[in-house]
Amino acid sequence: MIRKPVVAGQFYPGTKDELEEMIDYCIQHKYGPGIQTQKDEKVFGIVCPHAGYVYSGPTACHSYKAISSKSPELVIILGPNHFGVGRDVATMIDAKWETPLGSVEVDSESAEEIANISKYIEIDELSHSRDHSIEVQIPMLQSLLSNKFKILPIILLDQSLEMAKDVGDAIAQIAKSRNAMIVASSDFTHYEENSFAHSQDKALIEPILEMDVEKFYSVLMEKRITACGYGAMASVMIACKKLGARKGELLSYSTSGDVMGDTSSVVGYGAIKFV
Repeated sequence: MIRKPVVAGQFYPGTKDELEEMIDYCIQHKYGPGIQTQKDEKVFGIVCPHAGYVYSGPTACHSYKAISSKSPELVIILGPNHFGVGRDVATMIDAKWETPLGSVEVDSESAEEIANISKYIEIDELSHSRDHSIEVQIPMLQSLLSNKFKILPIILLDQSLEMAKDVGDAIAQIAKSRNAMIVASSDFTHYEENSFAHSQDKALIEPILEMDVEKFYSVLMEKRITACGYGAMASVMIACKKLGARKGELLSYSTSGDVMGDTSSVVGYGAIKFV
Protein backbone atom coordinates (compact mmCIF):
# COMPACT_ATOMS: atom_id res chain seq x y z
CA MET A 1 0.00 0.00 0.00
CA ILE A 2 1.08 3.58 -0.67
CA ARG A 3 0.45 5.99 2.18
CA LYS A 4 -0.17 9.23 0.26
CA PRO A 5 0.77 12.55 1.85
CA VAL A 6 -2.16 14.29 3.56
CA VAL A 7 -0.53 17.66 4.39
CA ALA A 8 1.70 18.28 1.33
CA GLY A 9 0.81 21.74 0.04
CA GLN A 10 -0.32 22.76 3.55
CA PHE A 11 2.32 22.01 6.20
CA TYR A 12 5.08 21.89 3.60
CA PRO A 13 5.28 22.60 -0.15
CA GLY A 14 3.66 20.07 -2.48
CA THR A 15 6.33 19.99 -5.19
CA LYS A 16 9.86 18.62 -5.04
CA ASP A 17 11.62 21.87 -6.03
CA GLU A 18 9.65 24.08 -3.66
CA LEU A 19 10.08 21.57 -0.83
CA GLU A 20 13.86 21.40 -1.30
CA GLU A 21 13.97 25.21 -1.38
CA MET A 22 11.87 25.39 1.78
CA ILE A 23 14.12 23.01 3.73
CA ASP A 24 17.16 24.98 2.61
CA TYR A 25 15.43 28.18 3.75
CA CYS A 26 14.74 26.58 7.17
CA ILE A 27 18.42 25.60 7.57
CA GLN A 28 19.63 29.13 6.72
CA HIS A 29 16.90 30.87 8.78
CA LYS A 30 18.02 32.87 11.82
CA TYR A 31 16.39 30.22 14.03
CA GLY A 32 17.86 27.42 11.89
CA PRO A 33 21.17 25.55 12.38
CA GLY A 34 22.99 27.08 9.39
CA ILE A 35 26.16 25.42 8.16
CA GLN A 36 27.82 23.75 11.10
CA THR A 37 29.98 20.71 11.51
CA GLN A 38 28.50 17.88 13.54
CA LYS A 39 30.16 16.44 16.61
CA ASP A 40 31.39 12.90 16.24
CA GLU A 41 29.21 11.44 18.98
CA LYS A 42 26.63 8.72 19.32
CA VAL A 43 23.14 10.20 19.06
CA PHE A 44 20.44 7.78 20.24
CA GLY A 45 17.38 9.83 19.39
CA ILE A 46 15.91 13.27 18.83
CA VAL A 47 12.83 15.35 19.62
CA CYS A 48 11.44 17.30 16.70
CA PRO A 49 8.43 19.61 16.18
CA HIS A 50 5.74 18.85 13.58
CA ALA A 51 4.04 22.12 12.71
CA GLY A 52 4.07 23.79 9.32
CA TYR A 53 7.64 24.23 8.09
CA VAL A 54 7.35 28.04 8.03
CA TYR A 55 6.75 27.96 11.79
CA SER A 56 8.74 25.02 13.14
CA GLY A 57 11.04 24.06 10.25
CA PRO A 58 14.05 26.11 11.40
CA THR A 59 13.93 24.47 14.85
CA ALA A 60 13.29 20.98 13.40
CA CYS A 61 16.39 21.32 11.21
CA HIS A 62 18.57 21.52 14.34
CA SER A 63 17.55 17.98 15.27
CA TYR A 64 18.00 16.63 11.76
CA LYS A 65 21.32 18.39 11.30
CA ALA A 66 22.53 16.65 14.50
CA ILE A 67 21.93 13.23 12.92
CA SER A 68 22.72 14.09 9.29
CA SER A 69 26.08 12.31 9.35
CA LYS A 70 24.80 9.19 11.15
CA SER A 71 23.35 7.18 8.20
CA PRO A 72 20.75 5.12 10.13
CA GLU A 73 19.18 2.27 8.17
CA LEU A 74 16.00 2.38 10.25
CA VAL A 75 14.28 5.50 11.57
CA ILE A 76 11.70 4.80 14.28
CA ILE A 77 9.26 7.74 14.35
CA LEU A 78 6.71 8.23 17.13
CA GLY A 79 4.00 10.86 17.02
CA PRO A 80 0.68 11.66 18.67
CA ASN A 81 -2.61 10.74 17.00
CA HIS A 82 -4.41 14.09 16.66
CA PHE A 83 -7.59 12.69 15.13
CA GLY A 84 -8.46 9.82 17.45
CA VAL A 85 -8.75 7.42 14.51
CA GLY A 86 -7.87 3.75 14.94
CA ARG A 87 -6.02 2.00 17.74
CA ASP A 88 -4.46 3.18 21.01
CA VAL A 89 -0.95 2.61 19.62
CA ALA A 90 -0.36 1.53 16.04
CA THR A 91 2.32 0.74 13.52
CA MET A 92 1.79 -0.60 10.00
CA ILE A 93 3.23 -3.11 7.51
CA ASP A 94 3.51 -3.59 3.74
CA ALA A 95 3.50 0.13 3.04
CA LYS A 96 5.48 2.96 1.55
CA TRP A 97 5.07 6.58 2.64
CA GLU A 98 5.12 8.94 -0.29
CA THR A 99 6.28 12.57 -0.21
CA PRO A 100 7.17 15.05 -2.99
CA LEU A 101 10.78 13.83 -2.53
CA GLY A 102 9.95 10.20 -3.28
CA SER A 103 8.83 7.25 -1.18
CA VAL A 104 10.18 5.58 1.94
CA GLU A 105 9.48 1.98 2.80
CA VAL A 106 8.08 0.81 6.12
CA ASP A 107 10.25 -1.89 7.70
CA SER A 108 7.52 -4.55 7.99
CA GLU A 109 9.83 -6.99 9.77
CA SER A 110 10.53 -4.48 12.56
CA ALA A 111 6.84 -3.54 12.70
CA GLU A 112 5.74 -7.14 13.18
CA GLU A 113 8.47 -7.74 15.71
CA ILE A 114 7.60 -4.67 17.80
CA ALA A 115 3.88 -5.55 17.74
CA ASN A 116 4.83 -8.94 19.23
CA ILE A 117 7.09 -7.45 21.91
CA SER A 118 4.76 -4.64 23.06
CA LYS A 119 1.41 -5.25 24.68
CA TYR A 120 0.14 -1.90 23.32
CA ILE A 121 1.34 -1.70 19.72
CA GLU A 122 -1.02 -3.10 17.09
CA ILE A 123 -0.76 -3.19 13.30
CA ASP A 124 -3.37 -0.84 11.91
CA GLU A 125 -2.99 1.36 8.85
CA LEU A 126 -6.20 3.33 9.50
CA SER A 127 -4.54 4.92 12.57
CA HIS A 128 -1.98 6.49 10.20
CA SER A 129 -4.42 7.65 7.54
CA ARG A 130 -5.04 11.28 8.52
CA ASP A 131 -2.28 12.47 10.80
CA HIS A 132 0.59 14.85 10.10
CA SER A 133 2.80 14.20 13.15
CA ILE A 134 4.86 11.46 11.45
CA GLU A 135 4.40 12.62 7.87
CA VAL A 136 6.06 16.03 8.27
CA GLN A 137 9.25 14.41 9.59
CA ILE A 138 9.80 12.30 6.46
CA PRO A 139 10.76 14.99 3.90
CA MET A 140 13.27 16.39 6.41
CA LEU A 141 14.80 12.93 6.80
CA GLN A 142 14.85 12.39 3.04
CA SER A 143 16.57 15.73 2.54
CA LEU A 144 19.11 15.64 5.37
CA LEU A 145 20.11 11.96 5.47
CA SER A 146 22.39 10.94 2.62
CA ASN A 147 21.59 7.23 2.75
CA LYS A 148 18.58 5.05 1.97
CA PHE A 149 16.59 4.18 5.08
CA LYS A 150 13.36 2.50 6.11
CA ILE A 151 10.91 3.78 8.71
CA LEU A 152 9.00 2.28 11.60
CA PRO A 153 6.06 4.63 12.20
CA ILE A 154 4.30 4.42 15.59
CA ILE A 155 1.30 6.63 16.28
CA LEU A 156 -0.02 7.12 19.81
CA LEU A 157 -3.56 7.77 20.91
CA ASP A 158 -2.83 6.49 24.41
CA GLN A 159 0.00 8.61 25.86
CA SER A 160 -0.03 7.36 29.44
CA LEU A 161 3.13 6.69 31.44
CA GLU A 162 2.35 2.95 31.49
CA MET A 163 2.13 2.94 27.68
CA ALA A 164 5.36 4.95 27.35
CA LYS A 165 7.25 2.44 29.49
CA ASP A 166 5.99 -0.50 27.44
CA VAL A 167 6.60 1.16 24.07
CA GLY A 168 9.97 2.60 25.15
CA ASP A 169 11.17 -0.87 26.19
CA ALA A 170 9.95 -2.38 22.92
CA ILE A 171 11.69 0.29 20.83
CA ALA A 172 14.94 -0.28 22.71
CA GLN A 173 14.76 -3.99 21.89
CA ILE A 174 14.21 -3.26 18.19
CA ALA A 175 16.92 -0.58 18.03
CA LYS A 176 19.49 -2.74 19.83
CA SER A 177 19.99 -5.09 16.90
CA ARG A 178 19.81 -2.48 14.15
CA ASN A 179 21.47 0.70 12.97
CA ALA A 180 18.52 2.80 14.13
CA MET A 181 17.62 6.39 14.96
CA ILE A 182 14.61 7.22 17.16
CA VAL A 183 12.51 10.36 16.57
CA ALA A 184 9.86 11.81 18.89
CA SER A 185 7.52 14.12 17.00
CA SER A 186 5.97 16.74 19.29
CA ASP A 187 5.25 20.41 19.65
CA PHE A 188 5.28 22.03 23.08
CA THR A 189 2.84 24.59 24.53
CA HIS A 190 -0.17 25.41 22.34
CA TYR A 191 -1.95 28.77 21.96
CA GLU A 192 -0.62 30.70 24.94
CA GLU A 193 1.03 34.11 25.15
CA ASN A 194 4.70 33.97 24.10
CA SER A 195 6.53 34.58 27.39
CA PHE A 196 4.18 32.19 29.22
CA ALA A 197 4.83 29.52 26.58
CA HIS A 198 8.59 30.00 27.02
CA SER A 199 8.38 29.55 30.81
CA GLN A 200 6.03 26.53 30.61
CA ASP A 201 8.23 24.79 28.07
CA LYS A 202 11.44 25.57 29.93
CA ALA A 203 9.94 23.72 32.92
CA LEU A 204 9.04 20.69 30.78
CA ILE A 205 12.33 20.58 28.87
CA GLU A 206 14.32 20.30 32.11
CA PRO A 207 13.20 16.71 32.96
CA ILE A 208 13.61 15.75 29.29
CA LEU A 209 17.27 16.78 29.43
CA GLU A 210 17.63 14.84 32.70
CA MET A 211 15.78 11.93 31.03
CA ASP A 212 13.58 11.72 34.13
CA VAL A 213 10.27 10.36 32.87
CA GLU A 214 8.42 10.38 36.21
CA LYS A 215 9.34 14.03 36.78
CA PHE A 216 8.40 14.81 33.17
CA TYR A 217 4.86 13.51 33.71
CA SER A 218 4.47 15.30 37.03
CA VAL A 219 5.55 18.67 35.55
CA LEU A 220 3.25 18.05 32.58
CA MET A 221 0.25 17.43 34.86
CA GLU A 222 1.00 20.07 37.52
CA LYS A 223 1.55 22.88 35.06
CA ARG A 224 -1.02 21.54 32.59
CA ILE A 225 1.42 21.89 29.73
CA THR A 226 -0.21 21.41 26.35
CA ALA A 227 2.58 19.51 24.59
CA CYS A 228 0.75 17.27 22.12
CA GLY A 229 3.27 14.43 21.76
CA TYR A 230 4.23 13.95 25.41
CA GLY A 231 3.83 10.17 25.20
CA ALA A 232 6.08 10.08 22.14
CA MET A 233 8.76 12.08 23.97
CA ALA A 234 8.46 9.88 27.07
CA SER A 235 8.72 6.64 25.05
CA VAL A 236 11.79 7.93 23.25
CA MET A 237 13.44 9.07 26.50
CA ILE A 238 12.89 5.58 27.96
CA ALA A 239 14.22 3.83 24.84
CA CYS A 240 17.30 6.06 24.55
CA LYS A 241 18.12 5.62 28.24
CA LYS A 242 17.90 1.84 27.89
CA LEU A 243 20.21 2.01 24.87
CA GLY A 244 22.83 3.96 26.82
CA ALA A 245 22.03 7.67 26.42
CA ARG A 246 23.09 9.70 29.45
CA LYS A 247 21.34 13.01 28.85
CA GLY A 248 19.34 15.19 26.52
CA GLU A 249 20.81 18.34 24.98
CA LEU A 250 18.64 21.25 23.94
CA LEU A 251 19.71 22.28 20.43
CA SER A 252 17.13 24.99 19.86
CA TYR A 253 13.85 26.33 21.22
CA SER A 254 11.55 28.83 19.55
CA THR A 255 7.86 29.60 19.28
CA SER A 256 5.72 30.50 16.31
CA GLY A 257 5.67 33.99 17.86
CA ASP A 258 9.47 34.26 17.80
CA VAL A 259 9.50 33.20 14.15
CA MET A 260 6.43 35.05 12.82
CA GLY A 261 6.18 38.03 15.18
CA ASP A 262 2.64 37.52 16.54
CA THR A 263 3.25 36.80 20.23
CA SER A 264 -0.35 36.83 21.51
CA SER A 265 -1.03 33.12 20.91
CA VAL A 266 1.89 30.87 20.05
CA VAL A 267 3.01 27.25 19.77
CA GLY A 268 6.37 26.15 21.22
CA TYR A 269 8.97 24.06 19.37
CA GLY A 270 11.99 22.28 20.79
CA ALA A 271 14.86 20.42 19.14
CA ILE A 272 16.60 17.99 21.49
CA LYS A 273 19.13 15.19 21.01
CA PHE A 274 19.80 12.29 23.38
CA VAL A 275 23.49 11.44 23.71
